[in-house]
Amino acid sequence: MQAPERHPLTITVNGREHTLELEAWVTLLDLLRERLGLTGTKKGCDQGQCGACTVLVDGRRINSCLTLAVMQVGRSVTTIEGLADGDKLHPLQQAFVEHDAFQCGYCTPGQICSAVGLINEGQAKCSAEVRELMSGNVCRCGAYPQILRAVSQVAGIAPDSENAEHAVVTGTVPA
Repeated sequence: MQAPERHPLTITVNGREHTLELEAWVTLLDLLRERLGLTGTKKGCDQGQCGACTVLVDGRRINSCLTLAVMQVGRSVTTIEGLADGDKLHPLQQAFVEHDAFQCGYCTPGQICSAVGLINEGQAKCSAEVRELMSGNVCRCGAYPQILRAVSQVAGIAPDSENAEHAVVTGTVPA
């Protein structure tokens, strides 16, 4: 039996260039996690429906489970591991901490990378647009109000008062 054909790939991940040979079917997600050891990006549904695998490619958010690694030749990929500047967290990472915008934390890397891409896109002008444009990122724990506050803060979007009477107080469990 002949070994599967491998294809050369040069890709920059978190500012570091990598040259590898991969089978054509290897997804960007599997390249990151299994070949480069960057396990911050999570494998959720593996069908592009949950957003846990969201990374930035050339500054734009994508589901890494839905793209083949060989399609990213010459591109620059940023994962959750590449957002901080040494010990200094990215402003969105810091906002997630300040707003307690995670519970189990599984979706957090994808949420943060998606939010960075959302801010780069510059389309969200209000909380409703943030909610809509982040709707591809699922949080099974339901930390959506805190995620919305964190993203809105960094994006410079004023919080809406439409649900003020139902506001979630950080550190409490809503009834």
